[in-house]
Amino acid sequence: MSIARALCLSLALPASALAQDLPPLLFPVDCTLGATCFLQQFVDRDPGPGARAFDCGPQSYDGHSGTDIRVADVEAMAQGVSVLAAAGGVVRAVRDGVPDGGTFTAPEGQGCGNGVVLTHPGGWETQYCHLMRGSIAVAQGTRVEAGTPLGLIGFSGATEFPHLEFILRRDGAVIDPFDPGEATACATGAAPLWAEPVVNPGGGILSAGFAPGVPEFGAIRSGTADADRLDAAGPAVVLWAFVHGGRAGDVLRLAITDARGAAFHAQEVTLDRTQAQLFRASGRRVRGAIPPGDYTGTVTLIRDGQVVDSLTVTVPVD
Repeated sequence: MSIARALCLSLALPASALAQDLPPLLFPVDCTLGATCFLQQFVDRDPGPGARAFDCGPQSYDGHSGTDIRVADVEAMAQGVSVLAAAGGVVRAVRDGVPDGGTFTAPEGQGCGNGVVLTHPGGWETQYCHLMRGSIAVAQGTRVEAGTPLGLIGFSGATEFPHLEFILRRDGAVIDPFDPGEATACATGAAPLWAEPVVNPGGGILSAGFAPGVPEFGAIRSGTADADRLDAAGPAVVLWAFVHGGRAGDVLRLAITDARGAAFHAQEVTLDRTQAQLFRASGRRVRGAIPPGDYTGTVTLIRDGQVVDSLTVTVPVD
């Protein structure tokens, strides 16, 4: 059975009608938020052509009907990150065989990519999209318990990055598990449907690393941009950062210290627009040999004077 179906459904149902017959939802990925997985985008709460997330922030896009839980890059995806059933139910449909190449390799009409649909009592349904080809671990018609592995996060279907899109519906209407209140409002105060608190930091640093020059964005997205070592004779020592959920006005600070602990390079970059994912790089050309040893880079994302996220990496220079 195909899992293809229209996802552009209006949100509905008041919060008071929701949680009575739905057990609290388990987080549907076996990962550590902020370290091995990241909250990228949420259900669109704007009824017009714009977009806004459950917290009234910009982490959504027009008509988006799910919660996107991503890994940093293709290399992280290849390590195998399990997608779990958020609640017990019956497998209504599965799809496998879609290549892990993102939007450019997605067959027409298969935007969800490889996925699973579960039905639950009371008209509830959960859908799990963009799974890795060949990883689907359940079959149509089988019953699963909450926490059952369904497959692995992949890069299949219409997507620009490896992730799970988790979609919750009741009687065909999309429900936002972060805020099941009034569909066309945000920050309604309705209690989330998660079994444990799931905190959205509003963006963060996916990865960071060193390179002998400014890397290509494709290398960063694939996970191959970070150098294992750098040459003390150059040509350069460059620190790069891969960021999700960056907002106009955010400050990204990139700082490098040398093997002696002395400041080697530092720069602050102010983001000029809001982007779902972006990278920045900064460094120093090497003119003559520099002291060998471990160089340390620290990347810090700052919003309204407050640190949103920070990541430190090292590289040997010899």
